[in-house]
Amino acid sequence: MAAEKLAAGKKAPDLVAEKLVKAYGDRTVVNGMDVACSCGEIVGLLGPNGAGKTTTFYMVVGLVKPDGGRVTFRGEDITRDPVYVRARKG
Repeated sequence: MAAEKLAAGKKAPDLVAEKLVKAYGDRTVVNGMDVACSCGEIVGLLGPNGAGKTTTFYMVVGLVKPDGGRVTFRGEDITRDPVYVRARKG
């Protein structure tokens, strides 16, 4: 996803979530979600109840640890960083 933006001559996104996965027991609630945005951008995440929107948001901000995938901020992997460390980075 980030490579596509660079190839199009655009600035790389500041926040990138790639292939996020989260399961609770045998139920997968997020499976391979990709999200990318730059500082100042407004992003909406739409879907029906139970689609995994809140879980995805919680994984991006660090309230829930993903079972797979990664989150990067300005190229640095922050997937396992606690919320307070992420907040200090921006």
